[in-house]
Amino acid sequence: MSRIGKLPITLPAGVNVTVGDDNVITLKGPKGELKQQINPNMKVSVDKGVLTVERPDDEKENRAMHGLYRSLLNNMVIGVSEGFRKELELVGVGYRVSNNGQVLELSLGYTHSIFLQLPEEIKVETKMERNKNPLILLESCDKQLLGQVCAKIRSFRKPEPYKGKGIKFVGEQLRRKSGKTAGK
Repeated sequence: MSRIGKLPITLPAGVNVTVGDDNVITLKGPKGELKQQINPNMKVSVDKGVLTVERPDDEKENRAMHGLYRSLLNNMVIGVSEGFRKELELVGVGYRVSNNGQVLELSLGYTHSIFLQLPEEIKVETKMERNKNPLILLESCDKQLLGQVCAKIRSFRKPEPYKGKGIKFVGEQLRRKSGKTAGK
């Protein structure tokens, strides 16, 4: 058995699960609603507030999907009950960020500003304080979508190892390199 796949998922109060005809799992909670299509081989059952994923046999493909779908469903349960939050920090002289609704405006040292339209499922907030790096606060119930948006924002100016400039997660430790003058 998969160590992750066989773990049961306890459903918090306020989270409702429905298993559709075509293997679509729908979770509703206080933070939102999420749907996930699962493989027809996997069997999902809900009993007394506990969600379990079972596989039919020990074929290699079924063993691989067992833990995957259990992890996806667990992330969905956490998302609709508590939600996920990511904080990005802009490190660099003159780097600025602001938002107008769901449109994020980034000034990252290029000749132009970058405008990014965010999905409706993500709540965005920006903070610009004096003598502190600008922050982007993102919240969502969908962990996959949140990670994808963070990766897209980060790709505009990845943190570089010499000066540490770029867009990084708050609390992320960057591997710093010494410049060519350090070798002499």
